Amino acid sequence: MDENEFRNVGHQVVDLLADYLASIGRRPLSPRIEPRTLRALFDEPLPQYGIEAEDILKELQEKLLPNCVHVSHPGYFGLITPTPTPIGILADFIASALNQNIGTYVIGPAATEMERRTVRWLCDLIGFGPAAGGNLTSGGTMANLIAVKLGRDFVSDNTVQHRGLRERYTGYVSEERQVSVDKAFDMVGIGRENVRFLPTDDQFRLSLDALESAIAEDKKAGLRPAVLVANAGSTATGSIDPLSKLAEIAAREKMWLHVDAAYGGGVLLSKKRAGVLQGIELAHSVTMDPHKWFFAPLDAGAVLVREERFLTASFGMTPPYLTTTPDRYQFYVHGFEQSRRFRALKVWMSFKRYGAGEIGSWIDRNIGHAEQLYELAGKDIAFECVNKPVMSALCLRYRGKDLEFHQRAAAEIERGGKYWISTTVLKGQPAFRINPVNFRTQREHIAGLFHDLQDICRQTKV
Repeated sequence: MDENEFRNVGHQVVDLLADYLASIGRRPLSPRIEPRTLRALFDEPLPQYGIEAEDILKELQEKLLPNCVHVSHPGYFGLITPTPTPIGILADFIASALNQNIGTYVIGPAATEMERRTVRWLCDLIGFGPAAGGNLTSGGTMANLIAVKLGRDFVSDNTVQHRGLRERYTGYVSEERQVSVDKAFDMVGIGRENVRFLPTDDQFRLSLDALESAIAEDKKAGLRPAVLVANAGSTATGSIDPLSKLAEIAAREKMWLHVDAAYGGGVLLSKKRAGVLQGIELAHSVTMDPHKWFFAPLDAGAVLVREERFLTASFGMTPPYLTTTPDRYQFYVHGFEQSRRFRALKVWMSFKRYGAGEIGSWIDRNIGHAEQLYELAGKDIAFECVNKPVMSALCLRYRGKDLEFHQRAAAEIERGGKYWISTTVLKGQPAFRINPVNFRTQREHIAGLFHDLQDICRQTKV
């Protein structure tokens, strides 16, 4: 592909995507195709000879676009995959063209400095001081893994990575934690059997009494309390654990406190609501996902640490084929990855284009949508709201019905092509989970969803 063909095909791609985004609200939200049929569309041997780029684009229009779940649709209220900003989409295009590997400074100097500045912005939002640092990751799963490893190394005074585990460490998490936290404890050798999954109150916040009891029992049994993970926006309900109190307990017990704010961290951009995360600045580490409520395209997570020195103590290894000097920042000594995509560009460009204020206003509007739905459901005796929204997530159930009923009703909503919602189970009870994280969503979309949900629930039989 020469320069002229690249320019021509590039214009076609931009036109294709511009038309796609302009028509997003008129498209059926999710595909109406069976998995077997969809699989057959891509069932072909490895091509031995190339075809024209225009033919490839035509194939994408026929096979890919109609069969995506259109998360940019204003009626998408499902898993936390928000609408990406248009400038973020273009940023990924640029990042792929530049193909900077910012594992090491020498082959990505400007990209390295851009990520450092982006990380600094995120640390400032939390309230971390000048000693803080971090890096952008593939998402919350990798960020949580890094944070739990930091906690393990912290309580062992950095001996575990050399000698292995010599005593039984314990972790403490809410029953509403994200499942990647379980994986992290597994992967760092603490093990899931040594994690205490603690009950929550009626608004799904971690119980302090249960935590204190679990710590006391573990210490009596000769175990070492090591890592405490708090929610700042749980996946199901957006619940926020009592962060300041948890910080006090962690400090007293010399534990590492990690706050999983992969979803909820975006609320720090809201001038009206940022206070709900008071105490997050006391954590040792924080997970935050710009590809969630900052509206950056996938993938862009972040692990942010109150003191950057903990990252270098845990990951600081320099192989002989790489050189470093104090004036060159090396991301490979701050995390697992050595080959690192230029993730910062889309976050940096989104902040530059819209500013924290405008993005924060989108978040305020999304929370307002959850509050609107809460009010609508409160007027219909057939529905029960499971949580009062503190973020954009609301769970509600149709009284007297089981999980199968809720799943069938959600499937009917999806088949209608206008909305997409999910289901969950909270304290043993089924619920619809509705989470508007979309700057295209308006109040009429919330009203329309609830109207359809009322009709479908009245008609659905199990």
